Amino acid sequence: MSAQLLQSELISFEPATGAELWRAPVGDVDAAVARARAAWPQWAARPFASRVELVRRFVNEVRREAEPFAELIARETGKPLWEARTEVEAVMAKVEISVRAYQERTGQQRLEGGLQGSAAVRHKPHGVMAVLGPYNFPAHLPNGHIVPALIAGNAVILKPSEKTPAVGEMLLRCFHGAGLPEDVAQLLVGGPDEGRALVAHEGVDGVLFTGSSRTGIAINRALADQPGKIVALEMGGNNPIVLWDTPLISDAATLVVQSAFTTAGQRCTAARRLIVKASMYDEAVAAVSALTERIIVGAPFDDPPPFIGPVIDNEAADQLTEALVELLSHGGRSIVPMRRPRGELPFLTPGLIDTTDMAERPDEELFGPLLQIVNVHDFDEAIAEANATRFGLSAALIGGSPQQYNRFWGNVRAGIVNWNRPTSGASSSAPFGGVGLSGNHRPAAFYAADYCAYPVASTEVQQPRASVGVGFRDQ
Repeated sequence: MSAQLLQSELISFEPATGAELWRAPVGDVDAAVARARAAWPQWAARPFASRVELVRRFVNEVRREAEPFAELIARETGKPLWEARTEVEAVMAKVEISVRAYQERTGQQRLEGGLQGSAAVRHKPHGVMAVLGPYNFPAHLPNGHIVPALIAGNAVILKPSEKTPAVGEMLLRCFHGAGLPEDVAQLLVGGPDEGRALVAHEGVDGVLFTGSSRTGIAINRALADQPGKIVALEMGGNNPIVLWDTPLISDAATLVVQSAFTTAGQRCTAARRLIVKASMYDEAVAAVSALTERIIVGAPFDDPPPFIGPVIDNEAADQLTEALVELLSHGGRSIVPMRRPRGELPFLTPGLIDTTDMAERPDEELFGPLLQIVNVHDFDEAIAEANATRFGLSAALIGGSPQQYNRFWGNVRAGIVNWNRPTSGASSSAPFGGVGLSGNHRPAAFYAADYCAYPVASTEVQQPRASVGVGFRDQ
C-alpha cells in the first residue's frame, strides 16, 4: 500500500515496509486558486532579477535539507537512497538551467526600424499554473515545471501524486523557506477528484502534467473547448532499444539493463522492448540475462545498497504480474522470470520475456521491471519494430555503424534518440518530450520556458506619426 484517500484525509505509506509515513487533510481547490489569483499580479510585477534571486535561495534551502530530503524520497517511493540523492541534486541543478533557458528562449528581443520605430518581442506569464506531478520522481519532475513557471512570473499550484504527497510538501516547504510567498507556490493535497477539479477550474491558466497517457488524454479531452489554457503533457512511452553489431557485448548488456531496470523500470524513458539482431541473439540475451540475475532488489537503506527497490505499491505490482501472465498466455517465452520475493510488499525481481512469436504484441507502457525481447533479421525490420508503437518518447541504438545510426535517427519516431547510451537519463539542458501518446509537442526540461510564458510582439514609436494615402478625398 502506498496511499489511502479517505473522505477528507490523504495517507501515504512506505512501499518497502508498508508503514504509514504521512497524512494530511485534502485541500480546497477553490480556495487555493483564489489565493493564487490574488497573489499572482504582485509576483509577476517583480523584476526578473528578483524572481531569480528567490529561486536561487531555494537551492540553498534544498542543499541545507539535502539528506533528509533524499531520505524522504527514498522512503515514500521505495527507490534506493543513492538514487534519491541524485534526484535531490537534479532539483538543485534545475534552477540555473531554467534561468539560462528563460534568457535564451523567452528573453527580450528588440529590432530597430528607423522612422518606423522599433519592433520588440517580450514574454508574459500566463497566470496561475497547475502542476500535476508523478510518483516516480516526485521532487525532480514537478520541480522541472515549477521553477521555470516561477521565473517567468506565474503563480503555481502543485498537486503531487496521491502516492507521494510528503515529497511534494517538502519541496514546497523549501520554496517557502527561501522567502517565496506562500500563495505564489502552493501545495494542493488530494487525489484524482482534486486533480480533475484543478485542471478544469476557470481560474487556472495552464496545466503542466507528467504521468500516464490515460490521464494525459483525459486532461486533453477535458480542455478541448478551452484553447486559452496552455497544456503541456509528458506521458511516457513504450520505448525501444535496438541491439546491433558490436563486439562489446558486456557493455551493450549493461546499457540495456540500465535502460530497462533503473528505478525498478518506473521511468517514462525506460526501455520496454529490446530489439536484437538474430545472428547475435544468443550471445546478447545470455549477457543481458546474466547481468539481470545479478541485480540486487531491496529496501532503500539496505546494506549492501540495492540497484532497485520495490515498485510504488501492491496495485502496481499486481498489474505487472497480470501483464506478464497475459504475455505468457499469448505466446511469450520467459527467459528470466519476474517474481515477487515478498508477497505482502511490492518488490519485483526484473524479468525478461521473449515476445518474438506473439501474433500481436500489446502496445502498452508496462511501468515496471519487465523487458520484452524481439529478434529481427535486418536493420529495416529493426526500425519497423521500433516504430510499432503509438508512443514516441525515447529510443536508442546500441552498436551499429555511423551510417546505421543516421538511418535510425532519421526514421525512428521519438523525441529522444540516443546512440550507445541508455534510453533513460536525458539531460535537463536539452528538450525532453515525445510524439504520439508520449506528449503534445510541448517538450519539458530546457524547453519548459516555452510553455511558461507567451510572446508579445510590439511596434513602438516615441511620438504618434501617421499619414493618409490612397482612397481619401482632398482636404
